[in-house]
Amino acid sequence: MFNFMKKKTTKTETPQQQAERDSAVDKVLLGYEIGTVSIATMVTGLERDGEALTLDLRLPQDSNPEAIQQELGQLLHPHGITTIHMNVRLPAPEKGSGSSLPKQMPKTTNAMESQPSSGVNNNVSNANNANAEPPITKAAPTQASLAAHPRIRHIIVVASGKGGVGKSTTTVNIALALQKRGNRVGVLDADIYGPSMPTMLGVADVKPQLENEQFVPVDAHGIAMLSIGSLLDGENTPVAWRGPKATGALMQLYNQTNWPQLDYLVIDMPPGTGDIQLTLAQRIPVTGAVIVTTPQHVALLDAQKGIEMFNKTSIPVLGVVENMALHTCSNCNHTEAIFGKGGGEMIAEHYHVPLLGQLPLASGIRAQVDKGEPSVLADDEFANYYINIAKNIETNIDKFAKPVDDKRIF
Repeated sequence: MFNFMKKKTTKTETPQQQAERDSAVDKVLLGYEIGTVSIATMVTGLERDGEALTLDLRLPQDSNPEAIQQELGQLLHPHGITTIHMNVRLPAPEKGSGSSLPKQMPKTTNAMESQPSSGVNNNVSNANNANAEPPITKAAPTQASLAAHPRIRHIIVVASGKGGVGKSTTTVNIALALQKRGNRVGVLDADIYGPSMPTMLGVADVKPQLENEQFVPVDAHGIAMLSIGSLLDGENTPVAWRGPKATGALMQLYNQTNWPQLDYLVIDMPPGTGDIQLTLAQRIPVTGAVIVTTPQHVALLDAQKGIEMFNKTSIPVLGVVENMALHTCSNCNHTEAIFGKGGGEMIAEHYHVPLLGQLPLASGIRAQVDKGEPSVLADDEFANYYINIAKNIETNIDKFAKPVDDKRIF
């Protein structure tokens, strides 16, 4: 898991320093072999907290966890890792001749601490059932079990089943429209691999401040905004992370931010139905989802997958926004449904959700977000489309609100 801040030291790493350290740890794990097999293939969980590294491992039966811990400590110490925690599970021994099922033995836990020559503090927890591993009985968290954020009334996710349908442009304009209607609004850019909110809101060069190990959101035209893009060194810096790091980054952006009192936190989701979407569904209390699609048949197929995913994770779908519905020629004023027509209405009717609005395919909408002044902020001819969508969202959202836990402390 990627960490933005050290929790056990006072020095704050830059994203580049953190990425370099994470890369160095990955290389050590990939190069360290037990027998002829890389230990990286045995890692079931990894988390770095400042100078501490926690590994969940499934090791071979004849392995020596203490020796592995000592060697890893020496290899990782030059890369700033001074504490290693290892949670180790060994497989069941092979069944003997004539045996049927392995005997049921009580689970034992052995904990030890040692000081290797490298000066690294180590902590190995060997949770080894003497025979078979117990089945996983803990269910994944559900939306019903998540307490509402104490300072955020509604969390809305704006999602699409595929990229290229104008989801981020719709997100930023919906957020501004909700603000224009008198609401306190925040925006969380959950598109870790392709963050665009800083550019669209005209704050690409503004870095968030840190107070008491929490981020202070960037003020973007009165909207509290935070994005991984605000933490990178430049707009062309790639985020080349595997799923666990990306989902870890999302949760830190949400949990380690001092969000002000908000009526709405609008989350711009990445396209698809992958790790980030599932993590959000299990760990962030969402009031409802807005699905953005185009009338095109392929886009509708992917939008349906998005709706089905939210249905399976018990997140209400607030409605569908049909983007790029019609195009009016700027020369002859001829109107044409370039991507087809009726798609948004069809999918809304099929899933019994509202059609929140239909947006035109217009170069003016694109031009405004490119220069950091979205249509609602510029109050151009397209602003009312988004304001009407915001009105439709507000109409029924209260019935989906989650009870607020005022005792929750961050």
